[in-house]
Amino acid sequence: MNYVFDTLDTFVTYLDGLSISSILNTYWFLFFIEFPRYYLAEILVTLYRCATWKSIVRADEQAAVSLRKDNPLVSILVPGKNEGKHIYALLKSLQEQTYRNYEVIIVDDGSDDTTPQIYTDLERRGLISRYLRLNMRGGKASAANFGAYYARGKYVVHLDADSSLDRDAIEKILLPFYLDPDIKAVGGCVKVRNDKDTICTSLQALEYLKTIMVGRTVTSTLGIYHIISGAFGAFDTKVLRQIGYWDIGPGLDGDITQKIRKTGWKVHFAGNAVCMTSVPTSWIHLFKQRLRWSKSLVRFRLRKHRDILLPTRNFSMLNFLSNLESIVYDSVLNYIWLFYIINLVLTQNNHFFEVVFLGFFIRYCFSLIAFAVVMTVTERRKEELYLFAYLPLVSLYNGYFLRFARLWAHTSELFFFTSYRDPWNPRKTSVCAQLERA
Repeated sequence: MNYVFDTLDTFVTYLDGLSISSILNTYWFLFFIEFPRYYLAEILVTLYRCATWKSIVRADEQAAVSLRKDNPLVSILVPGKNEGKHIYALLKSLQEQTYRNYEVIIVDDGSDDTTPQIYTDLERRGLISRYLRLNMRGGKASAANFGAYYARGKYVVHLDADSSLDRDAIEKILLPFYLDPDIKAVGGCVKVRNDKDTICTSLQALEYLKTIMVGRTVTSTLGIYHIISGAFGAFDTKVLRQIGYWDIGPGLDGDITQKIRKTGWKVHFAGNAVCMTSVPTSWIHLFKQRLRWSKSLVRFRLRKHRDILLPTRNFSMLNFLSNLESIVYDSVLNYIWLFYIINLVLTQNNHFFEVVFLGFFIRYCFSLIAFAVVMTVTERRKEELYLFAYLPLVSLYNGYFLRFARLWAHTSELFFFTSYRDPWNPRKTSVCAQLERA
């Protein structure tokens, strides 16, 4: 007990000796790099949207009138392997949709369980419009392209089989197409369905609320939105065919978004079109997932789409800023952060505990601000309020776990091209992608 009081006394003494300038000098990374991008921008955009809420609602109402008048056929595309056990929840949510003019195309990517029998039965009973099967696994992009070839709808809505939708999600994700004729792809808002399974899933639920629901609203408002989630995204069918559909991943979600932006069309985020999905329940599975996701930044943004950063004849400032923002904040600053932490260890060794604790407190304060923004935006305020209890862990989760995963992924992909050996894609497709790169 005396040790605790002595430690607190030492910490208070340390705080008494600090000035504002010394705090800013020690925690410059937090105040001058992280706060402006991940907190201040979200506050300002949220305030702007609150101030213009009436005009946003009026525009949506007018778009809804145009949507009902047009009443386009929508092709709902669901590719995947061994997803038979998940499809019932998705189909149930589709049957409850407020928008009814759709077809459901299921693509089985070489399943080796009972999925083919489940899908065959669902097609026989008329619960899905078309069931397609690849006898040999080709990967998610291959399956999606196979299904999109048969799509008859004006728009294609791409869904993961383990997702489910709010009753108005299809209608809401279609509205942006009728807000602006230049919008040719729309991302939906993905939230965590199994948020209460483990601490791991609860922290992911917080992350999704901040980075997807709020973060993508910010980038979409600024015109630099750069990734339409594969779990829930809508595309103009003609534009999909124009760009040649999906390319081999991992990272195909961000890749197809970049392809659409490069053709000159706009992409948009529909924060009120909500899709619920299941996330990894263990830390090791989450780490592997994030390695795969993070490698795509190097593979696609730094390699395949590096021309966006160059002053070519097709140069677009918004595309440039979209790509640059992703590269700088998701990759470059992670390496700067690593040197920042090493410098703290070397220069603050006499007060290391105090520095770490104060840094944790500052991050916690930032998390409180972010959570207040989330509660302002979300439509599930009562259900998600319990996540407040997990805020003390956000610093460890976002600041260390996810950052380390990105560092590992980017370094391994930069120097060793490890995404081409990722089992998430069949070996044959990765070989073809590597040959095309060469």
